Amino acid sequence: MASFPDFVNENEIGKAKFVGELLAPVAPFDQKSGRETWTVAFAPDGSYFAWSLGHRIVKLLPWSKCLADLSVRKDERSTGVGLQRLSRQNSLGTVTPLPGEPREHTIDCGDVVWGLAFGSSVPEKQSRCVNIEWHRFKFGQDQLLLATGLNNGRIKIWDVYTGKLLLNLMDHTDIVRDLTFAPDGSLVLVSASRDKTLRVWDLKDDGNMVKVLRGHQHWVYCSAFSPDSSVLCSVGAGKAVMLWNMDKYTLIRKLEGHHNDVVSCEFSPDGALLATASYDTRVILWDPHMGTIVMELGHLFPPPSPIFAGGANDRWVRSVSFCHDGRHIATITDDRLLRFWSIEEKSPQAIAPVANALCCAFSTGGSVLAAGSRDGSVHFWACPRSIASLQHLCRMALRRVMPTQQVHSLPIPVCMQDYLAYKTV
Repeated sequence: MASFPDFVNENEIGKAKFVGELLAPVAPFDQKSGRETWTVAFAPDGSYFAWSLGHRIVKLLPWSKCLADLSVRKDERSTGVGLQRLSRQNSLGTVTPLPGEPREHTIDCGDVVWGLAFGSSVPEKQSRCVNIEWHRFKFGQDQLLLATGLNNGRIKIWDVYTGKLLLNLMDHTDIVRDLTFAPDGSLVLVSASRDKTLRVWDLKDDGNMVKVLRGHQHWVYCSAFSPDSSVLCSVGAGKAVMLWNMDKYTLIRKLEGHHNDVVSCEFSPDGALLATASYDTRVILWDPHMGTIVMELGHLFPPPSPIFAGGANDRWVRSVSFCHDGRHIATITDDRLLRFWSIEEKSPQAIAPVANALCCAFSTGGSVLAAGSRDGSVHFWACPRSIASLQHLCRMALRRVMPTQQVHSLPIPVCMQDYLAYKTV
């Protein structure tokens, strides 16, 4: 089977621009299993990049310095000086930072790391636990935390600025596969686990567990908050895609459309679209307000029929990430390709070879994509550059505050309603 539809000339698809890479050290005792970079993450303010480089170790790297270091090494390679790849031995901590500058930290989490998530605090967002006046932690305006989900079911919370352990959360009974913080600064954390549950934690209430969300019949692979923190999407084995009301902790609806396990999900920056990635070789863009399919991004043509959807495992989609411009999506698949998509096209805008990639995430500014692989390394690629139209910027601004139902009630032409509802993508 072909990788691209017959009407798409693979030679006409752009090549993604390589930025650089971080390589994990290889020791004689290292085994293949346990070295995987299952997750990478960028801090909401763009100050840090977190990299699980295999086994128990997580690196916290100041992102601006990391990017500058990658650029220097890229220049060295282009001028023939030779690429000095980054490792633990010659990584970004060779120069002592000035007082007040972000510092690099190496964290030993004590077990294999599966999930990473940054959380930033807004003091005005109070804990949901109103009966407790005293708390162990007083989070300031500039507080930045890193949550790590481990193989033994524990979640460890770290202070990013000091690298110190703050909390050890112990309620899951199996691997914590994914973590996500509410983007509103409340420090509400959701963990997705192979024990078939999602758990909601309030870190401003000293990490107390608020709620257990039950509904998945199999492993839960990933979860993601909507930009306004009101809705949570969770995906998992058995074709599961679920939307939860995070004010009432109730199930809103299940989305039907995938034919195999769903392993990754993310909302668009305006919350109007939801992207889900599955082993059925497809990424589906949903309207989360209506529960309808807006668009499908196929990685195998013709697409496998539902009964054979699990057979094309060289096209399994491992990860999907929405760029912060709201116009680009990145996907990682087992066919050793990274694809950049435009929401206005059904074929990739740019591709790049990436061996054994498992996860991807856009930088906070959206200009760089990080892709983690099975050998513990991370590769960085530049997102295709384009100037957003004024129409799209207006659409995003409107959709941040207006659900699809209200869009359809606006006294405007149907074509404009369809554009605002992303029906024209």
